[in-house]
Amino acid sequence: MPEERIANVLLENHILESEFLDREVTIDCYIPALTSLRDIPLLLINDGQDLPKMPFDDMLDGLITSNTIQPVFCVGIHCATDRKNEYGTAAILDYKGRGAKAPLYTRFVMEELLPFLRMTYHIVSFSEKAFAGFSLGGLCALDIVWNHSSEFTKAGIFSGSLWWRDKDQDAIDFDEDTDRIMHRQVREGNFAPWLKFFFEVGTLDETADRNNNGVIDSIDDTMAMLEELMKKGYHLETDVKYLELADGKHDVETWARAFPVFLEWAWGLGVD
Repeated sequence: MPEERIANVLLENHILESEFLDREVTIDCYIPALTSLRDIPLLLINDGQDLPKMPFDDMLDGLITSNTIQPVFCVGIHCATDRKNEYGTAAILDYKGRGAKAPLYTRFVMEELLPFLRMTYHIVSFSEKAFAGFSLGGLCALDIVWNHSSEFTKAGIFSGSLWWRDKDQDAIDFDEDTDRIMHRQVREGNFAPWLKFFFEVGTLDETADRNNNGVIDSIDDTMAMLEELMKKGYHLETDVKYLELADGKHDVETWARAFPVFLEWAWGLGVD
């Protein structure tokens, strides 16, 4: 179990043997240097292999050391080579049949990863649990939070693949209002008033504009998700945060710029 200490964060790496996924899962634990981890917030992050490129440990350490945010236990979950099957919507496949392993990935998170963290770090309970991710990993994080609202409080979606749909957009009867899977899940799901959502998207995230309205699809899909959440009963600013980066791209550099905003929104101390 290699470890590295910087000022206020201890980084530990683990490899879990997942029975559900039938593979080894690498996780990186970013642990605040506290005498006790009792009732600490937990943040799970999909595509954890991208966090060192930010670098996430320096980012987290700086925010905690400066009292910008409260200490947060963060876990980066490395993706599989079969990423498009593990990161999807667990209840519904997309139109190409992708996301077939998403139910197994959800079970890994709920039944293997969370118990491992509690046992390894002697944490009886976390004060709250949140989930974040990038692109398809963001969709997956939102899917898990939305469908396990009794376990989670927050979701962070960076350049989320909210286009995920169960009908080809070139089909004659394609309707983005009904065929985008995550939007439909929110529309048909139950309102959990404690949930909060953070969305980031960049104006250079992509170039596609399927409905030719002059707005790229990633922004269109995100704005449509905000509308669904507001119709469900959530409110902008208090429950939903939208961050649009004027020169943001679909890359780690952009997400590294946005992640401190998410962390301060979610766990900021408001200290000058």
